[in-house]
Amino acid sequence: MISKNQIKSITRLKQKKYRQQEGLFIAEGVKVIREFLDSSFSLVDLFTTETFNVDNETLITAVELKKISCLTTPNTALAIFKIPISKAEIGNELIVALDAVRDPGNLGTIIRLCDWFGVKNLVCSSETVDCYNPKVVQATMGSLKRVNITYTDLDLFLKETTLPVFGAFMDGQNVYQSNLPKVGVLILGNEANGISKTIEASVTDKISIPRFGDLQATESLNVATAGAILLSEFRRG
Repeated sequence: MISKNQIKSITRLKQKKYRQQEGLFIAEGVKVIREFLDSSFSLVDLFTTETFNVDNETLITAVELKKISCLTTPNTALAIFKIPISKAEIGNELIVALDAVRDPGNLGTIIRLCDWFGVKNLVCSSETVDCYNPKVVQATMGSLKRVNITYTDLDLFLKETTLPVFGAFMDGQNVYQSNLPKVGVLILGNEANGISKTIEASVTDKISIPRFGDLQATESLNVATAGAILLSEFRRG
């Protein structure tokens, strides 16, 4: 059984200001929730139609779950976790930086890519979508627990770093012909506008993914797709 006040409190967490105010976020689906349960993330409440056999669990009906779910077709469980305090220590390593990436699905995929390619730190501009947005959490499929995400003044961060800074541009050097280092910062830009002029000023190396189609009519790649190709090349060396 779930109360009206609980429903109101949970649905408010779909909005960034309430997530920040309460320090809580929503996770949905058995796989995603179990990933967070098997981590340092602290569970606050778990609402489920099938028992997990954990503390703070409330059994509810499918109808009740639909009232609190962020999904069009709800899974069998929804959990509330505490947002951890970021304690990332960024050293000489491969880092991904995002300049105003706005789409939750893109951010979720990029977090999964960082997890896949062993990128421990993801640095986001303040204009980038919140990583605890329910759609982002869902898209990460649990990778959120293995990637340190820091929101900061990206311009200042880049000015202070001693690492080479690579930016994805249409007119950059062919990435397949580039000698890429094992450490550095890879910047991925906004879906519509790419990397901003302010951030571009800190880029030391512009790289691009060449088009091979006969017509070469496609304007650009999806930012997450581009990120996958570029990360693969960085790891390939």
